[in-house]
Amino acid sequence: MSRRAVSAAITTVLAVTLGTGALSVPAAATPLPATVTAEAATAPVAYPVGNGLPVAVGKTGFLLPARVDGKQALQWTRFADGTVTTIDAPMGDSTGTDVIMTGRGTSPARSLILQLRDMAPGGGTVTMDLRPLNATYVKAVSKDTILAQVTKPDGTVELRLVISTGGTLTQRKVEGVPAGAQSISSTPARDGSVLLSYTLQDGTSWERELAMVDLAAAKAVPVHRLPYYPGQPAFSATHLVWEDYMAGGKVYARDRATGAETMIDFGLDEDQGTVVGLLDSWQLYGTAGTLAGDGTGDSRPHVPFTAKSLASGQTVKLLDYAYGYVQPGPDHTVFVRGGSVEHGDGLFRISLGADGTPVAEAVAVTGLPVALGHLGAQIPQPFDVASPVPLEWKLSRENADVDLKITHRATGKSFSKTLHLYSESAGSEYYHGDNTFGITWSEIAAESQMGRNAEVGTYDWSFTARPQNGVGPAVKASGSFTAVKNASSPHDLDWDGGPDLLVRDTAGVLWRADSEYDPARKTLTESWTDRIGPGWQIYDRIETIGGVGGGAADFVARDKSGVLWLYDVTGNGYKPTIAGRKQIGGGWNTYTQLTGGSDLDGDGRPDLVAVDKAGALWFYKGTGNVALPFAARKRIGTGGWGIYNQITLTGNIGGAAGGDLIARDKDGVLWLYLGKGDGTFTARKQVGGGWGAYTDTIGIGDANRDGRPDLFAYGPNKTAYFYAGTGDYRKPFATRVASPLLTDQPAYNHVS
Repeated sequence: MSRRAVSAAITTVLAVTLGTGALSVPAAATPLPATVTAEAATAPVAYPVGNGLPVAVGKTGFLLPARVDGKQALQWTRFADGTVTTIDAPMGDSTGTDVIMTGRGTSPARSLILQLRDMAPGGGTVTMDLRPLNATYVKAVSKDTILAQVTKPDGTVELRLVISTGGTLTQRKVEGVPAGAQSISSTPARDGSVLLSYTLQDGTSWERELAMVDLAAAKAVPVHRLPYYPGQPAFSATHLVWEDYMAGGKVYARDRATGAETMIDFGLDEDQGTVVGLLDSWQLYGTAGTLAGDGTGDSRPHVPFTAKSLASGQTVKLLDYAYGYVQPGPDHTVFVRGGSVEHGDGLFRISLGADGTPVAEAVAVTGLPVALGHLGAQIPQPFDVASPVPLEWKLSRENADVDLKITHRATGKSFSKTLHLYSESAGSEYYHGDNTFGITWSEIAAESQMGRNAEVGTYDWSFTARPQNGVGPAVKASGSFTAVKNASSPHDLDWDGGPDLLVRDTAGVLWRADSEYDPARKTLTESWTDRIGPGWQIYDRIETIGGVGGGAADFVARDKSGVLWLYDVTGNGYKPTIAGRKQIGGGWNTYTQLTGGSDLDGDGRPDLVAVDKAGALWFYKGTGNVALPFAARKRIGTGGWGIYNQITLTGNIGGAAGGDLIARDKDGVLWLYLGKGDGTFTARKQVGGGWGAYTDTIGIGDANRDGRPDLFAYGPNKTAYFYAGTGDYRKPFATRVASPLLTDQPAYNHVS
């Protein structure tokens, strides 16, 4: 659309010569400027992640659909500073300028009362009520003029220009549109013209016709007829372009002066679309596809968003991908939603550079990288080959094919497989959601001798992940992990790789809170809470003690008469099965504190320690036998331990020879006892004060999968914090991070 208002041109008598067939073009057309006369380039503004295509794009901003206060609305974002203006209307349409149409219908054509809003600074709003005209909206062509389809009393249809002057609507018929035209649509106006598309009945069949409309003359001239719907038609002073998406991605260009026609055949499936546009004499095209793909794992041919000169045949790659449709913009520009490895994902302005070649400029970005990236391995350390917990890796997006190799370092035995990832329907068995893929050892064992004859020790892994949609280069990654067999899971009852908590409410009902680590927030979050059952108020202590015989964590409970009971838990990666209780023995009410779950003597089995009423510390060696889980006790500390009101086995958080213990004194000071690896501890080291704010501190194992055990703390006012282990005895825990785990639940009187 030219800078002068189209409405003013309509009221001016112009001499316009229209030929039959193709619209004639002056032999010496005024050359376009070498550079675009747009606003000075500014840094890209934010484009909301998850928001698809813009409704409209102009010189000063763009329009997006949005949900505001539970209602569908529109939001205009300024290119200059990112300022967002909310418009209370569910539907909008573009003019290719800062003038937008907004309405309250379910589609532009159903918006009978509409507003033409000039979103440029100082712009006004024009309201049109089309109901008295028996008209439906087709296209806004200026700040006060629209094209409308009017149904006459005899049932015939006319295309009219509807102009608002001082609040009064006047109409002007667009001559040259066939009387039987139906389903009329229009491109935005450019340089005083639009390109119409409408259907016509030819005997028993229907055809689609393209027609150029000179808005000043209010006259349409048919320029081409097609047996199919011309998806995404566009025009310039010299050419027309359109696509036949039903024919597998055929894109056409037609010279308006000579009628000469060219076609590009992508050889696509019918449901694989293209993105088509026109920038002066440059045809724009590419296969349609989003950064994340469609979830099907489709690896069909991909064509980057490309410009082709219709004069010389020169091609220029503009973006690595594009989707939706090309939106005409002001001053001989177009806009497209897409991305490139260099500039990321967002909204791009396509314009002619100083040399007359199209260039792409990011004007609004989501911040999402276009290049496929590896965001880290998620492998428990050590990894238990007997567990259902998978080896997992996280990518920046799901649509990839991964060539994975795992090799046992000592023997050289290896396993290789290509994992085809997708999420639609049942999904790939190797895609685990949230851009994470993985494989269980049982799946490795089903396909390789290495997996069946699993060795302990160090394994090296490597993979090459190739984008299925062809967008961006492949990414390579490698690393290693240590494998063990039948290891004890310190706090994982369902054996899914994430720590669980046992919590009891005030009614005596016991629950299992399943958690997972959120790497973005760097804390534990709650997956769900599973009800175990009522009646647990008969116990005054409930402690998770690790897997007695290996595998999922078990727990013990002490009743009020001092009898200790074992609950043997079987995890399958989804939900634990808790066997009936087994009596360990009586007399356990002599202890004021007890804790378990860590291997203190290096035999691979979890142990238990307890403080008696005289302040002595006792060691119970784990046997690995559910029928007799602990050996006879051994005193490892004489007196003095009565100063502590809470002790917790944490696993090896300090980097010494064995599992460690933390103890909180009655002043709230926390102390670290480093394990020697023989069931005893070194002299205590102060961690810090303020720990009296917590009712429970729990050694939950390696929640963030960095190879170091972590800590969870729960407070009396339903506050919770995650402390990542550092492996450094001088500062065993990183700065605490608030956790939502348990905080939205009723208050619990016991957490373990």
